Amino acid sequence: MINVTFPDGAVREYKKGTTALDIAKSISEGLARKVIAASVNGQVLDATQPINEDAIVKLLTWNDADGKSTFWHSSAHLMAEAVESMFPGVKFWVGPPVENGFYYDMDLGDKKMNEEDLAALEKKMNELAKKNSSYVRKEMPKDEAVQYFTKKGDEYKLDLLHNLNDGEITFYTQGNFTDLCRGPHIPNTGFIKAIKLTSIAGAYWKGDERNKMLTRLYGVSFPSQKELDEHLQMLEEAKKRDHRKLGKELGIFTMDDDVGPGLPLWMPNGTIIIEELEKLAKETEQAAGYKRVVTPHIAKESLYLTSGHLPYYEDSMYPPMELEGQKYYLKAMNCPHHHKIFAAEPKSYKDLPLRLAEYGTCYRYEQSGELFGLMRVRCLHMNDAHIYCTRDQFYEEFKAVNEMYQKYFKIFGVDKYVMRLSVHDPSKLGKKYVDEAELWIETEVLVRDVLKRTNTPYIEVPDEAAFYGPKIDVQIWSIIGREFTLATNQVDFAQGRRFKLEFTNRDNKPETPLIIHRAPLGTHERFIGFLLEHYAGKFPLWLAPLQVKVLPISDKFMDYAKTVSDKLKKADIRTEIDDRNEKIGKKIRDTELMKVPYMLVVGEKEMNENKVAVRRQGKGDMGVKDITVFINEAKDEIKGRRSE
Repeated sequence: MINVTFPDGAVREYKKGTTALDIAKSISEGLARKVIAASVNGQVLDATQPINEDAIVKLLTWNDADGKSTFWHSSAHLMAEAVESMFPGVKFWVGPPVENGFYYDMDLGDKKMNEEDLAALEKKMNELAKKNSSYVRKEMPKDEAVQYFTKKGDEYKLDLLHNLNDGEITFYTQGNFTDLCRGPHIPNTGFIKAIKLTSIAGAYWKGDERNKMLTRLYGVSFPSQKELDEHLQMLEEAKKRDHRKLGKELGIFTMDDDVGPGLPLWMPNGTIIIEELEKLAKETEQAAGYKRVVTPHIAKESLYLTSGHLPYYEDSMYPPMELEGQKYYLKAMNCPHHHKIFAAEPKSYKDLPLRLAEYGTCYRYEQSGELFGLMRVRCLHMNDAHIYCTRDQFYEEFKAVNEMYQKYFKIFGVDKYVMRLSVHDPSKLGKKYVDEAELWIETEVLVRDVLKRTNTPYIEVPDEAAFYGPKIDVQIWSIIGREFTLATNQVDFAQGRRFKLEFTNRDNKPETPLIIHRAPLGTHERFIGFLLEHYAGKFPLWLAPLQVKVLPISDKFMDYAKTVSDKLKKADIRTEIDDRNEKIGKKIRDTELMKVPYMLVVGEKEMNENKVAVRRQGKGDMGVKDITVFINEAKDEIKGRRSE
């Protein structure tokens, strides 16, 4: 018999070799119909895979992230079966789940797939799904696997097998399709009720432009047609809110080939947003006792060797420059620089906590295929800070950081969020993670304690910690339900000792501080990308690049329009005059398209009464107001950073 521990701490006894599906059935038939995979001791497995030892088991459904991932990976195999039936001789490379669905890379030989084929493939996938074919897992010796794909003449799978050994190779079969795959998969194809193939693209084999161009077919699937319909509706809305489209239309940022991929140029409107975000962060951090610092954009190799970033992070750093016999790297992270500032002067326990903040510019060499608008870039302006504290101070400091996140969520109208706690994998100490087993356990306990005691919503993810300690990735959802990774909050028990950081404790002895890395607003790039989509470009008044546009009905009222504009500017309200020789209706429509929060229409009546006719973006006519009254109301709205 084996003991199975559930997420709530309950323990049940089962026969050795029982499966997650058996466990679900022992609880209820209804649950068993929903279970599509299982997390067993932190590893996601087939729901039908035997469990032969004591285990911590979480039953996964569509509502779990790992459940969705398994569902979509299984759907990729179903898609491959449909493709193989329509394009005999096709060879497959990889077919992973992605953020919103799945894809498969394939070599169609001399055949071509076009948009007209998608409807037929969808129909075939639905036919195959209704057969309720089981996903059957089979372990395979390497020599047999090689023989199987050699016979098929499949150089892509043989390439994958090259780096695998006996005991690491599994095949999955559903219906008439068999593939090399480590899984996991859902129990059978019947779980897949609704399918949409979304696009066809080209993708170089292994992402290398020197290799053959393969066909990449994208799709998405759901357990019900209703959920698919809702998803497609969200995608249509997301297209309208695409930050790349809005960024261009509103003059926020631009990209240029001569500058380089992933290196955005901030235009005047975008720069205003950056300055407003920095103003918010600086005000918030000053009130919270942070001290501002500035550090250089490059540093010697020795700094990153001391920090440990080079061994763990070198692939994401720009290659070094050699000057005067020394190697210099573009700064990929701010923390080593801040540690040097901490170490520059002696510290006692009375100096702690010390909170050092910087909107630091960092450079990371993201792969070309991963660059995406402002969401994945190579130049980042980071709302960074490092808190140096004692263990006794850790709870209050970490709690205060989380409270700062929540304050920002309220300002920006973020109603749904979750903290994603990433912990280490003990089997990877000394490889992926700093080899300090006891300190890993201690710091992970400290973080969980804060999250639990403050009732902060969080999920725990294994094997995704930073190399020097556990971290929290902050997941937020936009107003239309799209998920974004906003920022990170990390605990560091290793860097302090690497840099020999010390303070004199109450017993007059040297002690190493704990370090909290935090970035509540993430980077300008990612956060402004999120805000563009969240607000659909309709920024609240305090954040809008242009806050008010004055619209004279005709040139006769231009002098009064300038008087109004001057008063607005004197009140620090960003304003322009539409001085074009156009009808007022066109001026209003064009200003609406530019998503300016307020329009002030001025004509003879407004001029004679020293008033303005107020229009609000998306709301229309707000009536006639005295210019002083409007200015005071606008200033209150800006000062309160209200999200109207």
